[in-house]
Amino acid sequence: MNPLKQLGRRPVVDPAGARSYREEGHVIAARDVEFHWGGVPLHYIPGEVMATHVIDVMHLVLPDGEYAMSKALSESLPFIDDERLHEEVVGFIGQEAIHAASHAGARDHLRRSGLDVEPMARKMEWLVHHVLGDHGLTGRARHAWLCERLALFAAMEHYTAVIGEWLLTQTVLEEKGMDPTMLDLIRWHGAEEVEHRNVAFDAFMYVDGSYARRVRTALLASVTLLLVFAGAARYLYVNDPQRPRRWWLTELLSASRRGVIPSAAIFVTEIPKYLNPSFHPSQLGSMDAAIRYLATSPAATAHAAGKA
Repeated sequence: MNPLKQLGRRPVVDPAGARSYREEGHVIAARDVEFHWGGVPLHYIPGEVMATHVIDVMHLVLPDGEYAMSKALSESLPFIDDERLHEEVVGFIGQEAIHAASHAGARDHLRRSGLDVEPMARKMEWLVHHVLGDHGLTGRARHAWLCERLALFAAMEHYTAVIGEWLLTQTVLEEKGMDPTMLDLIRWHGAEEVEHRNVAFDAFMYVDGSYARRVRTALLASVTLLLVFAGAARYLYVNDPQRPRRWWLTELLSASRRGVIPSAAIFVTEIPKYLNPSFHPSQLGSMDAAIRYLATSPAATAHAAGKA
């Protein structure tokens, strides 16, 4: 039996950097947001075409990916007896659904702005649904595949939390004059990634927790995310009708070197951290910084004001 089930509680983690939220009253819940895309330019980071398209990859990849992750977490709910974790998984699923819808809206805006995103969007949809779907399995095979998907998504969520922390703490995008609507979208999303950074990992550990599976899926997730982001960013840059006539890889390396986008090195440097047996995602990011931003996000406050 899973030791977490025997204890009837969430994992206790190393206090030398981790925080346990078992006794805290914070509730993870979906927030309604409202983004208006009129007036947002195609290149919403002035003078940074490749950096813009690296962020655009989120709009292509996340809608289908987050629906698939929500489905896997939904399938895990019958196996989670811990009330607090069950509640957090439900809140996580709600947040992911709104993330997916918001990025789909941004993707539609790219399409209206003249960027042909459909071929790459269809590839992403095929990849997610044909690789990460439930495949109609039953019995032990279905449960094993659920555990595999939970482990994959836990590893992927590690990277989204790391990037979320970067978005909350860096100032380079503001200094570059990034469009405030798009900046709010990615910071709101990044803040919620930090807020729910524990959930997918805790669900995997509760339902399965195999260290061998954790290692295997961490390596697979790292390679897959790196290839997907590089390939999609290349596609967007090459098909941008307004791009400068420079090689896409040169532009990507330049943006990374100047700190306009997170370094691709995280797909290597984060693996040892994630695979440390004492690691827990509560060691990542600042919950306080995430909550502060979520309380002031223009998209979230605009929606709340509209309902008042």
